[in-house]
Amino acid sequence: MALAAGWGFVLLGIAGLFLPILQGILFLVIGLMILSSEYVWAHHLLNRLLNHFPRVRHAADAAKHRVEKWMGRDATG
Repeated sequence: MALAAGWGFVLLGIAGLFLPILQGILFLVIGLMILSSEYVWAHHLLNRLLNHFPRVRHAADAAKHRVEKWMGRDATG
């Protein structure tokens, strides 16, 4: 189920790169974050994307911290 959601966000992100009504980078980051837990290539691509867009990296790190806190996980590891 999570993989399908990850691929769905990636497809929305690709469409969003060409359509002005969708935020392509945002959807790509969300999709790659989901897929990076299963695929090494997605993890590497996510890191490249976040290094290219530092403001997106900051927002993604903050969101990841909030989700880990909400799920009761230690955000330091």
